Amino acid sequence: MKISRRLYSYYLVWPALLIYSIFFVIPAIAGLYYSFTDWRLDRTSIQFIGWDNFERIFTDKTLLLAVKNTLIFAVATVIGKNIVGMALAIGLNMRLKTRNILRAIFYSPSILSILVISIVFTPMLRADGTINRILDAVGLHFLTQNWLTDPSVVIWTIALVSIWQQAGFQMAIYLAGLQSISKDYYEAATIDGAGAWRSFRSITLPLLTPAININLMLTLIGGLKVFSEVFVLTGGGPGNASQVVGTIILRSFGEGSWGLGTAVNTLLFAAVTVIAIPLLIFMRRKEVSE
Repeated sequence: MKISRRLYSYYLVWPALLIYSIFFVIPAIAGLYYSFTDWRLDRTSIQFIGWDNFERIFTDKTLLLAVKNTLIFAVATVIGKNIVGMALAIGLNMRLKTRNILRAIFYSPSILSILVISIVFTPMLRADGTINRILDAVGLHFLTQNWLTDPSVVIWTIALVSIWQQAGFQMAIYLAGLQSISKDYYEAATIDGAGAWRSFRSITLPLLTPAININLMLTLIGGLKVFSEVFVLTGGGPGNASQVVGTIILRSFGEGSWGLGTAVNTLLFAAVTVIAIPLLIFMRRKEVSE
């Protein structure tokens, strides 16, 4: 009887484990195998070719550019979303009469479809678009760019659009963390003569660590898995200037190079795992120590 009671909780877990295995574990293992093959649309047989697909990833200039763009996008959006999100959260945590309306305004872009955002931003980012006109009007002509057609700035432009869209989501998480901090800490710091910066560094940041950890992980994983923003704004162009790993996977499968596409996808999975898990462990340890 005791044994059956102990196993009762496992009975409830097994259906979820079965579904997880069917839709994730088994396809992941199959994908790992196919990444070492020459699996193509125009071939009836599949041959094991070892590391050839992965060697191609690190020798093909387009594929290397896609990896580079993905890393640039990930780093830029992790920094941008968290800095902007935290700044908005701190500002809207103050006693402003319009804070609830402003919270809704800043959060609303995160629930919009990226397709809608692309329809809005594409004409604004043209050489003769709204953004360049505004820069010209305020005397900042030197800042005008061909935002979506200049290979040197296009990936940064897409990153800025992503920051604009998602910073409100990070703001909401930081805001929840700020509201869980007792006001008594700040009152005691004020009595001790601590200024705003000292209070922020010694009270806000340490107690906001759980929210920071969550946001860092979400933005990092989202940045490495970027696809939608690039696909709808530039399609990987001009040329291949804004290709990222996600668009390369789509293109590989579209061209029938299924083995290569699976290899790129496997590499992306490995990169996310290798980067995210150690970072998560480090942040958790830091969170506990603080």
